[in-house]
Amino acid sequence: MCMAKAINYEDKVRESKINIGSVILAPGSKGYDPSSLDYLGYGKYPNVVTSDGFERILSAGGPYYGHIMRPLDREEPKKIAWLQCVGSRDTNRACNGYCSSVCCMYAVKEAMIAKEHIKGDLDCVIFNMDLRTFGKDYEKYFLRGRDKEKIRFEKARVHTVTEEAETGDLSVRFADENGEIKEETFSMVVLSVGLQVKQSAIDLAKRLDINLNKYNFATTDPFAPVCTSRPGFYTCGVFQGPKDIPGSVTEASAAAGVAGGNIAESRGKDIETVQLPDQVDISSEEPRIGVFVCNCGINIGGIVDVPDVQKYASTLPNVVFTDSNLFTCSQDTQEKIKEKIIEQKLNRVVVASCSPKTHEPMFMETLEACGLNRYLFEMANIRNQNSWIHSKDGDAATEKAKDLVRMAVGRAATLKPLVQKVISVNSRALVIGGGIAGINASLTLAKQGFEVVLIEKEAEWGGFSRKLHHTIEGADIQAYIEKIIADIKAEDKIEILTNAQVSAFGGYKGNFETEITIAGDSEEKRVIKHGVIIVATGAVEYTPKEYLYGEDDRVITQTQLSDKLEKEGAKKLSDVVMIQCVGSRNSEMEECSRICCQAAVKNALEIKKSNPNAMVYILYRDIRTYGLLEDYYREAREKGVIFIRFNQENPPEVKSSDKGILVKVKDHVLNRDIEITADILTLSAGMRAADTDNLSGIMKLNRNPEGYFIEAHVKLRPVDMPSDGIFVCGTAHAPKLISETISQAQAAASRAVTFLAKPTIKLSAINAKIDPEYCVKCLTCVRSCPFGVPVFNLEKKVVEIDEAICHGCGVCTAVCPRQTIQLGFYEDNQITSKIDALLSGGA
Repeated sequence: MCMAKAINYEDKVRESKINIGSVILAPGSKGYDPSSLDYLGYGKYPNVVTSDGFERILSAGGPYYGHIMRPLDREEPKKIAWLQCVGSRDTNRACNGYCSSVCCMYAVKEAMIAKEHIKGDLDCVIFNMDLRTFGKDYEKYFLRGRDKEKIRFEKARVHTVTEEAETGDLSVRFADENGEIKEETFSMVVLSVGLQVKQSAIDLAKRLDINLNKYNFATTDPFAPVCTSRPGFYTCGVFQGPKDIPGSVTEASAAAGVAGGNIAESRGKDIETVQLPDQVDISSEEPRIGVFVCNCGINIGGIVDVPDVQKYASTLPNVVFTDSNLFTCSQDTQEKIKEKIIEQKLNRVVVASCSPKTHEPMFMETLEACGLNRYLFEMANIRNQNSWIHSKDGDAATEKAKDLVRMAVGRAATLKPLVQKVISVNSRALVIGGGIAGINASLTLAKQGFEVVLIEKEAEWGGFSRKLHHTIEGADIQAYIEKIIADIKAEDKIEILTNAQVSAFGGYKGNFETEITIAGDSEEKRVIKHGVIIVATGAVEYTPKEYLYGEDDRVITQTQLSDKLEKEGAKKLSDVVMIQCVGSRNSEMEECSRICCQAAVKNALEIKKSNPNAMVYILYRDIRTYGLLEDYYREAREKGVIFIRFNQENPPEVKSSDKGILVKVKDHVLNRDIEITADILTLSAGMRAADTDNLSGIMKLNRNPEGYFIEAHVKLRPVDMPSDGIFVCGTAHAPKLISETISQAQAAASRAVTFLAKPTIKLSAINAKIDPEYCVKCLTCVRSCPFGVPVFNLEKKVVEIDEAICHGCGVCTAVCPRQTIQLGFYEDNQITSKIDALLSGGA
């Protein structure tokens, strides 16, 4: 049945032997099977599905071709419930005490997509204990779902699900926050099942003598997060512990980086190079354009009439071939495009699909594999710029898709081959920031055989971690810092500079030049030449303005409490109150700071360990002890730590008195206000990005509204920055734990090696060129370029643009009053051709 011919029935089991220097274990995971949880009705009631089953319903390749239907009667649902923590956070029935980390976000995502797909009103309710949207920009996504899409979030653990026989609807019985028993009827129920390790992975670990923890995840150390119990064997993804796609991709790069350090001496010995065919000369040929329209599952095909768009494309000038595909980016479709390029003698290709930002390079490589210049490719974004924003009006989206395709075809006819400049790569790295992230990135690069210059603006190394003592697992942070500082001092490939800051910057990927100013008795300036940059500038603790902080010495932060416990212990403490989300998840800082809940639980456990009779109260909105941290939350409850939830609209009230700090809060269980007299009030202060205004201005690095550096793509390139050759890691990227910081630092180093390991690289041909014959030397381009690339050569009396440094932004092209500057791949006629095509309306 497989039309893609992906299955070869002649394949036999065979045994191979290969020589290796490192092993990475990435066997993945499987979703929890809720069949044994009879009270939820899975396997008994057809309209109760798992979250991965619902993903299949949403998929264009699924049973209903992307149309949302109830399995029982193929009717469109009017009301859907998501039940969280099925197979997670459950030591009673599921035997999985951990949080699966991904379920809250995918439930919000599924609810939002369901609302987009069902044109009428769809009521979506997510039943949850704690909503754990702790990742970068995740809280904003949740708020969008709640406030804009009107998804309802109900704090409850569902008791039973029963079917109404006549309709197939489902009655959900639950206790709300006030303890009141309620019943609500839904068309469908989705069980948000957790992640667990597959039996095949467990068997593999036994064969390889790899230690597993009680949940069958690979045993790792907080300071060596991708190293297994067996030297030379590394792990990543969910086999290391529950995590989402960005975390898995980051950890994969980290494992590759650490594993590569063992075999650096063998680099390049077994590489098989791909020989590209000679480039076809099309200079004398008329345009022969092929148009490939993508359904992108139901992202496009569920809104836009793709067959109609394909048919329309076939009528456009110079188009000799059209096709439509379910996923144009898939490997089999790439092969199909190659076949059609050769078969139809295409000399230009248009793909109408998603964003060029993520997929254009891949399609360009497809052209090169057929002997076509990569710049003979054009892309029409009919997803991000069309179907996603016109999801409620399929007819209008279809017409707009035709406009976008017509414009792309008009431009494609004007495209011409461009030549990419080949440059050598400076195999040295610059790492900015001497905290745990910067040090680990430097060590990973050095072990791969590359020189590193590591700069730190302060006099000592370690960053914010200098103020920390132990991880929640009990690992000694200060001992670890001393160890890695000793390691970098002993590493002859790492040059370390303290009291050093970036004062000037220039160059391009593979060949950067950075001026460093080193403070001291006499200020020193040095110019460092390097091929890549890793930004690891860290973060700081938020200084609270709330709850009498700075006014009463008995009000401290979690970091200060940790310091106090390390020095004094907890014997003298009687009552300690902790307030969560201070400086996070509010109008000033919408995002979650990720680390605060585990910091509170860690300190609470330390107090209970030292003084079991001490009373500890944690006032919270959602406890976000994701992954394996859930065990510590459970332990805290078992040891008597009292957790009291409060609403954002009704936060705790704090007063100072001679008896102690008086904290008033409404207990959601008792449904009444209570007042606690505390010896110490501890504020779980959030994180703030370090002050990088000067650095980002000098190096032109993009940051989000919270001040954290922006990655190129949250899932596909989580440690790459938008500018090639520049990478980010640690809390410069977003709040994270030390173990996550280490793996991301190793990942950034691993990605940097993909540049440093190459003797040469090709530069983009998208750069500006000046025609000196028509230039009047007005210097408008010199003043306007945000990167300072155009310069006036005083000796030659001309304006010059170094194509290696040019970012291809087009500002100089736009402002030149004489139109004497042209931008490669975006020349004037290549822009106006799209405008002309749009205005023609297909006539």
